Amino acid sequence: MFRRVAISGGPGGGKSTVAAVAARELGEHVVIVPEVATHLLGGFFPSIADAAERRAVQRAIYHVQVQLETVHRARASEDTVLLFDRGIVDGAAYWPEGSDAFFVDLGLDASTARAGYDAVVFLESAAAGGLPILGDNPARNEGRDEAVRVDTELRRVWQQHPQFHFIAHTPTFEVKVKNAIEQLRTLIEAR
Repeated sequence: MFRRVAISGGPGGGKSTVAAVAARELGEHVVIVPEVATHLLGGFFPSIADAAERRAVQRAIYHVQVQLETVHRARASEDTVLLFDRGIVDGAAYWPEGSDAFFVDLGLDASTARAGYDAVVFLESAAAGGLPILGDNPARNEGRDEAVRVDTELRRVWQQHPQFHFIAHTPTFEVKVKNAIEQLRTLIEAR
C-alpha cells in the first residue's frame, strides 16, 4: 500500500513541478504536502552566512517538516495519498558535517526516518546531466557543482529505501515530468 510517497532529488530536479502536476492529474484523493525549505528560505530566514547558521536552519526545516507531516497524516482518510515534496531526511544533504552528523544531531535513526514513507520517487537534478537548473524558486542558490553534490548525497541517503524509484534527468523536462507522473501513478494504483 503506497499512501505516503516522498518526492526527493537534488536542486532543479523538478520536485515541485511534479507535485503540482500530480495534484492535477492523479485525482482528488492525492494531497500534496509542500516543501518546507522553500517557505523558510524564501524570505523567512536571511541568507545563510556560515555552518552554524546552516545547522540552525536545517534543524528548523526538520522540525517544521515533522509537524507539517503530523498534521497531514492525522487528517488523511484511508483513501488519501500524501505526496511529500521532500521528506524529513532531505536536510541530511545540506548538513555541513555530512549526513551521518545530521542524523546524530537530530537524534534520528536514518532507517526509521526513511520508513515513514511507503515509497520514494527520486528526481535526478538536471545539473547531474550537465544541464542548467531552471525555475523560479527564490530559495535555490546552488551552483551546478553544489547541485550535483546535493543530488548525489540525497540519492545515497534515500536509495536504501526498499521502494526507491529513480527518475533520471532527460534532455527535455517534459519527458522527465511524464516519467515521474507515470511512476507515481503506478505506485498509487498499486494500493
